Amino acid sequence: MTAGLRSVHIATLGCARNDVDSEELAARLEDGGFLLVDDPGAAETVVVNTCGFIEQAKKDSIDTLLAAADLKRDGQVRSVVAVGCMAERYGAELAKELPEADAVLGFDDYAEISARLRGILAGDGHQAHAPRDRRRLLPLTPASRPEAALSVAIPGHAPLPEGVAPASGPRAFRKRLGGGPSSPLKIASGCDRRCAFCAIPRFRGGFVSRPVDDVVAEAEWLVGHGVKEVMLVSENTSSYGKDLGTGSRLEQLLRRLSGVDGLDWIRVSYLQPAEIRPALLDAMLTTEKVVPYFDLSFQHAAPGVLRRMRRFGDPESFLALIERIRSAAPRAGIRSNVIAGFPGETEGDVETLRRFIVDARLDVLGVFGYSDEEETEGARLDGHLDEDEIEARRAMLADLALEVAEERAAARVGEPVRVLVEDEGEGRAEHQAPETDGVVVFADDSDLADDRGLAPGAIVEATVTGTEGIDLVVERA
Repeated sequence: MTAGLRSVHIATLGCARNDVDSEELAARLEDGGFLLVDDPGAAETVVVNTCGFIEQAKKDSIDTLLAAADLKRDGQVRSVVAVGCMAERYGAELAKELPEADAVLGFDDYAEISARLRGILAGDGHQAHAPRDRRRLLPLTPASRPEAALSVAIPGHAPLPEGVAPASGPRAFRKRLGGGPSSPLKIASGCDRRCAFCAIPRFRGGFVSRPVDDVVAEAEWLVGHGVKEVMLVSENTSSYGKDLGTGSRLEQLLRRLSGVDGLDWIRVSYLQPAEIRPALLDAMLTTEKVVPYFDLSFQHAAPGVLRRMRRFGDPESFLALIERIRSAAPRAGIRSNVIAGFPGETEGDVETLRRFIVDARLDVLGVFGYSDEEETEGARLDGHLDEDEIEARRAMLADLALEVAEERAAARVGEPVRVLVEDEGEGRAEHQAPETDGVVVFADDSDLADDRGLAPGAIVEATVTGTEGIDLVVERA
């Protein structure tokens, strides 16, 4: 270990937004005199960036905290600290129920994370926060939020600490924790929607966009650190810029990002179908460097269930949107998630969703079983289904979704694809997002060590020759 530095390991659970938050924490810790280490067993402090979205994610977070606590018994680990969404959401309650964690830190602690960890290592007690509805920290009117947000702790929106000067122009206050040619880029935080099944707005707050110049500067910084593809992430990306004025919507941001030298692919995620306006759809289909990929949050297809979820849409409107996309870009990737077993869901609603899955022919569809989340409207609704019934519906729809996705992959045999090489013999096509949508495997990988441009970060022209589930097998053109 470097003399004088305290060592810390950051374990990240949950979504790509959490990945960005961990990299902000890493930068703050390094700036505060900590040494980041890859091995949790070699760290004095293990920081677990938790996920608080659904029950399984919370369980995974608890298991990771307990595993880190086990390292204290026979290693050099001296403290285990919980941060992230679950820590923010439950605060003092989590600290009481999980004494194995030495501290539970909320978003308001992020700016002083180095001081907090040093105090914990010194034996100082830390009083976990009382959770609050973070939507109330910002004005109700979106246009009033940018200035107000400067005084609110919002992970991923952090300005540089006082006294830390950028090397040349603006830069992101984050430290990459992984390599590879792809990176998430947070463009906004929070959500103004009131979906009946979701608690995220309570602990992430109202929707706040990052200024266009800040996002572009961070993209340039990422390119300088080896990134070729950025994946734009937020809780609701299609709302980007609604608080910044008409000249700073997602369409304009995409065009600015397309001008970043050295950036090859721009991927957009977390889109609300009801917010896909014609100008945005046109920008996604025609802006250079924006890959033909549409991550659309359908959640269900039966109109009655969608209304109870406090969402909009029906099979006809969803299929019409899919058709508009595929008419303009036949090889576009389209993925979504749906919830099975929402309170009041009938067998007829399940059949409507089943037919939609078949008709939509999505490239990837995640199917989740409904579970109550505290302080959500869904938990108070009548018509709750038995857990076994929810799981039966989920499993049936998930099997169908996988079958459809595999058929969609098989239909790509013979198609030309552009592949971003990520590792030896493997990469992703434009319609595949990192970690969720399958990979591309090179059939002719015996000579990948030669000088034919197949190093990570290279973009290769290829042809699909076969499939392995939803993964594609290709030969280079």
